[in-house]
Amino acid sequence: MNILETEALTKSFGELTAVDHFTLSVDAGECFGLLGPNGAGKTTVIKMLTTLLPVTSGTARIAGFDIRHRANDVRRSIGYVPQILSADGTLTGYENLLVFSKLYDIPAAERVPRIREALQVMGLADAADRLVRTYSGGMIRRLEIAQSMIHRPRLLFLDEPTVGLDPLARNAVWDYIRRLRTEYGMTIFLTTHYMEEAEVLCDRVAVMHLGKMAALGTPKELEREVAEETGSVGAGNGITLNEVFAHYTGGEVDSGGNYRDTSRVRRTARRLG
Repeated sequence: MNILETEALTKSFGELTAVDHFTLSVDAGECFGLLGPNGAGKTTVIKMLTTLLPVTSGTARIAGFDIRHRANDVRRSIGYVPQILSADGTLTGYENLLVFSKLYDIPAAERVPRIREALQVMGLADAADRLVRTYSGGMIRRLEIAQSMIHRPRLLFLDEPTVGLDPLARNAVWDYIRRLRTEYGMTIFLTTHYMEEAEVLCDRVAVMHLGKMAALGTPKELEREVAEETGSVGAGNGITLNEVFAHYTGGEVDSGGNYRDTSRVRRTARRLG
């Protein structure tokens, strides 16, 4: 059963087409990865699907709801963890979740149990009463995921969930993402520049380039296809997902981006420390 379907989804800003006829379906319970260089259109896709950005043309449905005409139902069905900071450092972890439980209109009698459950699931129960500004980077990211799942969404969007994290914190976040799938049956849709992250977490991936979908399949399927296209079948170490990325985007994996992208990533890295 598809929880997400798009058909020719397009977003233009004046003469610039940021997303060009993006067509995709994602199964319920799947972890789907959207890959591509900065400027490829990944975040624009997510912002349209989360109803934060109006669609220029095309259609999309989430949990059966049209993103244009049933936006409120879509928002109740999804969670979203953006790249920007969404936790308040002047509040405790518990207080942040209380704010989000009210924003999602969770009944008062259910708020405390939901908050306690989210803290437990994300490994933050012992830090619930600490100010978030004392949290490590990995803890902040896990709190942000907890905020997005407090209303038990069917589909969770993660926009570069481990950017700025060290390898140990990144692995911890991966473990908790897996737990959301296994214990809650949650569908995950994530963007990432880390090919290892896509390999470890994603059932399927799509590669975007210049606003268009350039490739779609499981990591192994794409590696095999590129090996066949380039004549690398049986040649030593074989094809990696990094090479798949380079093949479809015309360059090596590079999460540096332009000056604004670099500034954003470094700000994120500093706050996740």
